[in-house]
This record gives sequence, C-alpha cells and structure tokens, in this order.
Amino acid sequence: MKENKVTFLTQAAMIAAIYVVLTYIFAPFSFGEVQVRISEALTILPLFTPAAIPGLFIGCLIGNILGGAILPDIVFGSIATLIGAFGTYMLRGQNKFVAPLPPIAANTVIVPFVLRFGYGVTLPIPFMMLTVGIGEVISCGVLGMIIYFALNRYRGLIFKTASV
Repeated sequence: MKENKVTFLTQAAMIAAIYVVLTYIFAPFSFGEVQVRISEALTILPLFTPAAIPGLFIGCLIGNILGGAILPDIVFGSIATLIGAFGTYMLRGQNKFVAPLPPIAANTVIVPFVLRFGYGVTLPIPFMMLTVGIGEVISCGVLGMIIYFALNRYRGLIFKTASV
C-alpha cells in the first residue's frame, strides 16, 4: 500500500516536472492568442496512470507561474488542463483516438475567455477558440498520440500501478 502511494507521488511529480520544463523551453509559443503548448501533449498520460491528473495540473500551474502568466491564466488555464486530464482518464478503455478530445475541448472553451478578460485581447472569442483549438489539436491530438504510441509499447515497464 505504501509503495503505491510513493509510486503515485513519484509519477505525479515527474509528470509535473516534465510539463514545466516543456512549457518553459517552448515559452515563445506556449502563451498568447495563437499557441501550441507542446507540454499539453502530456495530457494523454492519464490513459497510463491516474497520477498524471494531479501531475498535469500542478505542472500547468507552475508552468504558468514561471511563464509570467497573470492570476486568471494561472488559475483558469490550470483548471482547463485539470478538466482535460480528468476527461482523458475517464475515457481510458475507449477508443484511444478520442482520448485527446477532453483537453482540446476544455482549453478551446476556457483559454479564449482568459485571453479576452484577463489579458484584454480584442480578437473575437470565436476566432481565439479557433486558434487555441488548432494549437490544442496539434499538441494534444498529434503530439499526444505520438507519445501514446511510443509509450504504449512499454506500458508495464514505465507505468506501474499507481492508485491511491
């Protein structure tokens, strides 16, 4: 039982750290009206372990803070990633190609409102939904599926059962 908690915390911490590093390294196109946040590709990981849910949330929270985001972006952007990660987790056992849809949808709906009301971006919200949505399709849909296929071969070796 104690080993499961340690495994869970270790996996969550590693996922959070990787998310932060990817967000920070690719910061020039991780923020803004047109963004492709490479770190969002990690939202596929809840298919492998439930530890990815808090890991992605904490990683996004820290990544937004280090990236210089304003408070509404830190809060609501992180909540969008949390919703997406939980949605992906709930779709485990379904067709793997639908797994990226929750993070795509959550960020496409939430982030444009943060851009408008937090940052004062005057572009139309439907246009920002389109631009953010395209970025999410690239990061979660394309890159996320690449990560899925790369990791799925080693599922048992990389992701031991981590349930708390």
